[in-house]
Amino acid sequence: MDKFRMIFQFLQSNQESFMNGICGIMALASAQMYSAFDFNCPCLPSYNLAYGMGILFVPPLVLFLLGFVMNNNVSMLAEEWKRPTGMRQKDPAVLRYMFCSMAQRAMIAPAVWISVTLLDGKCFMCAFSTSVPVEKLGNGSYTGLSEKEMKRILARIPCKEIYSGQELVAREVAVRYLRCISQALGWSFVLLMTMLAFLVRALRPCFTQAAFLKSKYWSHYIDIERKLFDETCTEHAKSFAKVCIQQFFETMNKDMAMGHTHSPEKAPSEVGEEKEKLLGITDQGTMNRILKSWHKCKPPLYLHQEALQNGNGWAGENEHHNDISPPKREMVTYYSKV
Repeated sequence: MDKFRMIFQFLQSNQESFMNGICGIMALASAQMYSAFDFNCPCLPSYNLAYGMGILFVPPLVLFLLGFVMNNNVSMLAEEWKRPTGMRQKDPAVLRYMFCSMAQRAMIAPAVWISVTLLDGKCFMCAFSTSVPVEKLGNGSYTGLSEKEMKRILARIPCKEIYSGQELVAREVAVRYLRCISQALGWSFVLLMTMLAFLVRALRPCFTQAAFLKSKYWSHYIDIERKLFDETCTEHAKSFAKVCIQQFFETMNKDMAMGHTHSPEKAPSEVGEEKEKLLGITDQGTMNRILKSWHKCKPPLYLHQEALQNGNGWAGENEHHNDISPPKREMVTYYSKV
């Protein structure tokens, strides 16, 4: 259990590296899925293009959506986008930064699938087998075939067992031609995605540094604020449940004992600690109103001076005293995974 706890703490403290690792695993999984996929071209003129394009683009779309599903920040982005404005304005630049950060990771696995598919060439060969230039690669003087019959023969190029058009165009020549084009597109796609990633990751902050830092800061703030709110709600729920259960057992004990026995009293320190954790919220209706108010009208991003003084333990009327010891500070680190 200690090893699992250490691994969990490591993942919590390195969530960005963890998400990058998940994206890498999905990329490797996409390549493995393609190698294990049983590719069967229908070898029919009216179905080859649809089947080939479907294999090329449908799995990347599924992998792209899975990349968003496995990212916990999707719910946070949707909540921030749809929440009422209230006392806190919504910044579209922050929402764009959060979406772009998630989209960059989600696009890794689809890009790997498209690259592997194009470099392999089977999908492209199935989709565009009817577009082979017979006048350049085959027997241009071969006559006696209508256009429909010629497309029916060319559609069978991916199927070696049933191809019967050697007199029209040699299958090896057509396969080499189509795979050459497919691999050229594959390497061009890899180069394009590499250049795009370089521009996004390296050059974008250089031109919009101030806006980039602002968007990055407030996206981290939204993430950390949500974590702190969840932790506060969890602590309050634990204290609320504990006090509720204790009251239930004390009431049942009094009803059953009828005053003949004395139940052990809780220590004053324990009672004070539980009341402090409840923060004055002691019924379901009040808690529901607070949660509804948090959703509809989050507090403004402005810290009052009185709150800062109370939070640090300073009293305004005692600032001139020299015997006041410096306030104790507790350092807590939260890691954002945006």
